[in-house]
Parts: sequence; C-alpha cells; structure tokens
Amino acid sequence: MSIRHIKSFRPVAAGNLSEKVLAQVRKEFGAEVEPLTLHRPVPELLAGAWMACRETLLAGKGDRDAKELVATAVSTINRCPYCIDAHSIMLMETSGHDYTDALADPKLNAIASWASSTLTPGSAILHSPPFSDAEAPAFIGTAVFFHYINRMVTVLLGNSPLPFSSGLPKKVSLHLAAWFFGSAIRLPKAQGASLDLLTEVTLPDDLSWAKASLPIAGAFARFARAVEDAGVRSLSEEVRTPVRRAVERWNGSSFDVHAGWFEEEISALEGKEKAAGRLAFLTAFAPYRVDDSTVHAFAEHFPGDDILISALAWSSFTAARRVGSWL
Repeated sequence: MSIRHIKSFRPVAAGNLSEKVLAQVRKEFGAEVEPLTLHRPVPELLAGAWMACRETLLAGKGDRDAKELVATAVSTINRCPYCIDAHSIMLMETSGHDYTDALADPKLNAIASWASSTLTPGSAILHSPPFSDAEAPAFIGTAVFFHYINRMVTVLLGNSPLPFSSGLPKKVSLHLAAWFFGSAIRLPKAQGASLDLLTEVTLPDDLSWAKASLPIAGAFARFARAVEDAGVRSLSEEVRTPVRRAVERWNGSSFDVHAGWFEEEISALEGKEKAAGRLAFLTAFAPYRVDDSTVHAFAEHFPGDDILISALAWSSFTAARRVGSWL
C-alpha cells in the first residue's frame, strides 16, 4: 500500500468496523482501492467515506456511466490525475468508452459540462442540470464526494493507479483494469446497505440537497459527523475558525496567482498552530501545493497517522460541502 506520509497500517481485526467496511468495499467496488483505504487510521472516516461514495456513485439513482463521468470531470478540474485514471477505468467498463469518446454522447456530454461547472456557482447549467430531481442527490453527492476525495488523494497518493503513464501500455492496462472491476460494477447494489456501519445522526442544513434520498442523506449525515469529530481531534478551534470563514467567502475560484494568499489568513496564529493552519488552508484550497515540508511541519507538532488523516479530511470536506451548497 503506497500511501505517502502514512507510517504504518495496523492489521485489521476480524469483526471490527474497518473489516466490515473493507468487506463491503471488496465486494461492491472490486478491490480495496487506495482512495478509500487511506482512511484506515480513522475507522469512522473510512466508514463515512465509503458510505458517501457507495450510496451516490454505486447505488444511487442514475446511470453508473454518467456518475463515473461526473467523477472524472470533477477530478479533471481539481487536477487529480490519479482519480482521472481511476474513474476512466470505471467509465471504460460501464460505457465501453474512455472519457474523450464518451463525450460524443449528447447526454453524457451534458453531464460532463455540469460536473465541469461545479466550481462556477453562477453557471447556468447548475440551475438547469441534465438529470432529474429524483437523480439529483446521487449526482450532486458524487460531485461533492469527489471534491473531497480529490483533495485527499492529491496529498497522499501518486499520479495514477495504473503502472504506465502514457501510450499503448497505458491504454492496454486501462482495458485490463476495466475488465478486472467489471463483475463488481455489474453486481446489484441495494440502496442504504452501508448505513448500519455508523450510528444515525441529523443531516446538517448545508447538506439539504441530499434530503430527497434517505440513503444518501443518511450517508452524508454520518460522514459529516465523522469528519467534524475528526476535525475537533486534530485541529484547534483557532485553526478551524479562519478556514471556515475563508470557505464561506470562497466562490470556487483558483488561488494560483497568489502563492502566499493564505498567509494573511493565518497571520494571527503562532508556532504549531501556524503549521496546522498552513496545512488546513492548502488542503482546502490548493491541495497540489501541500508538499513534504508542509506535512512534516504539521506532524512534528501533531504526531500520528490518525491526526494527519483527520486534519486532511476535515479540511477537504469543509471545502467540498461548500461546493455542494451552490449545486
């Protein structure tokens, strides 16, 4: 398991929460895929991330190939090459086409345009989406989940799950991987089957887009609670408050042009809290700028794989749920 910055994974004991989650992942996703297993240091986050993914992308209403296209398009605007390749594999199996060829289908092209506009709150297509009201929670939930998971993957994983990066070898490996996941993709998946993994909680108001689907609302309510608990464990209120304020002001725009834009936001923090603030801000707004020094500075003051995963998850989901608020 090649996950950056994580020092060790404890063996998963039979019957505990992590094993219950991983058993579902193996059966319904087809393998213990790294974007999910990177959450293993915090079993509640592993469970929450799985159910948010499962109840939208895998079991939610709407065609699987269309939702895989959402995953791929969101990953593209978030500069997450690992997730682009991973869900190009799934798209290949569900539709028989790669991302480019799938866009020749007018319906799938409209879905891709919607997903590609999820960082543009004023975009007209967000107000007239190319899916039904009944399908909306699954499509919005898929987009929100990938705005979350792209950030986690960018910090913790490499550039691709495939062994080759280009040309014919990559194309062949993509087809082989699609074949490998085929049986799991075609397996019928009952809605709500993951919800028993965590205790029922109330859905936060800003996730009200999920209300039309009880399984998706239940999944995101549980995931949100796990993430908030993780944030309290790993980041002080001094750090979380300015991140929340910045996210509330955020309109989806990129911060590329201002390399030190966040320094003013954390100027009041000192010592270890400044290191934590820097990690949290970059993860939320520019995860591709989180480098080894950013992580090491945080881990020096806040040791433990569980603390690092918790801080990254809170920062990532705080940004992702903001995207959901304008979808």
